[in-house]
Formats: sequence, C-alpha cells, structure tokens
Amino acid sequence: MYKLPFITFFFLTFFSLVNCNQKPYAHGKIMYENFCVNCHMEDGSGLVGNIPPLAKADYLTTNADKLACIIRYGITENLVVNGKEYTTPMAGVPQLTDVEIANIINYINHEWGNDNGYTTIKQVQAQLEKCR
Repeated sequence: MYKLPFITFFFLTFFSLVNCNQKPYAHGKIMYENFCVNCHMEDGSGLVGNIPPLAKADYLTTNADKLACIIRYGITENLVVNGKEYTTPMAGVPQLTDVEIANIINYINHEWGNDNGYTTIKQVQAQLEKCR
C-alpha cells in the first residue's frame, strides 16, 4: 500500500533532479543572447578581424580576473586573443547586475569548447571593486 506513493515520489524526484542539470547556465545564455550575441555571434566566433572570438579563447583564461569589468564597463585597449590582435573597442553594459554578469561569465566559460571553471558572485564583486 505504501510502495506505490514511495515509488512515484522517488521517480518524480529523480527525473526532476536529472532535468535540473540539463542546462546549468540557461540564465547566462539568455543574458548573452540579449547583450553579447550581436558582436560575438551565437557560436562565440566573433566577427572575423573586428570582434574577438569567445569560443576556445585563451583570453578568457589568462584574463579571468578582468571579465566582469570588461562586461560592465567595456574596453578600449587592444586585445590579443589566440595570437590575433583586435583593436575594436567594446562598449560596456552598465545596467547588468553582478548576478547577471556572473551568469554571463559562467555561460561563456562553459560553452563552445571552453572549460574555464566557475565564477562566483563574490568574485565578480571583487573584480568590479578593483576596476572602479
């Protein structure tokens, strides 16, 4: 008599947990699509010669401590990504919250062949304090 509710509960819980991890950076993807995709493209390839790629970009790992500042405030200095220099400035998106910036960074860090670890909101806040 008690087996059926228990089994039902078990399977519902199991399938809920499995589905929760299907797209762990879904919010970051939405934010990326709203604010970044026009320049960096849906596949993270950038605009050849003008906008650097994010897909398999060495810049993401070597400058992980600057990403939050770049997203919020933009960047005007030249960048070297995967051995190629990019001179087009990037506008910042100052209206993004710290949480949204963390979500974008985590999405970028785990998409298109990137495996750059997880960035916490506290790390984003510390980065933003340094670049003010």
